[in-house]
Amino acid sequence: MRISVVIQGSPQSQSCATAFEYTKAIIESENEVYRIFFHQDAALAGNSLNEAPSDEPRIGELWSELAAKHKLEMIVCSTSAARRGILDKAEAKRRGTKSNLLPNFFLGGLGLLMDAIFESDKTITFGEWWKKSFLSFQVVYPT
Repeated sequence: MRISVVIQGSPQSQSCATAFEYTKAIIESENEVYRIFFHQDAALAGNSLNEAPSDEPRIGELWSELAAKHKLEMIVCSTSAARRGILDKAEAKRRGTKSNLLPNFFLGGLGLLMDAIFESDKTITFGEWWKKSFLSFQVVYPT
């Protein structure tokens, strides 16, 4: 089964940690992870400058290592990233500064999210559902 994962909670949230464990479970079950999409505050997981207290894991680095090991496609919403000061190499070069996007994370738009939804058998969303800005999708299949 082809599964995509959408994360909306910050790297410090339980939703980001749960999404990480869920993604590992997908891999161990021999299902296919089609794409992982970091939206809203989850974009901060891709920020190399994001620090965690010494007794907490650096979730962004854990995601990066998992992606490298299993060749996962991890997309950070480009608008969410821009609003949070996250720059990839191209944008950093244009601004005359350094990239702060962790390895194995890539910037992309909502079109890649829509592609993931339509190309996957399941799309699982992790996030703070009580926020008004929660992004939800209803996929309707033609009959």
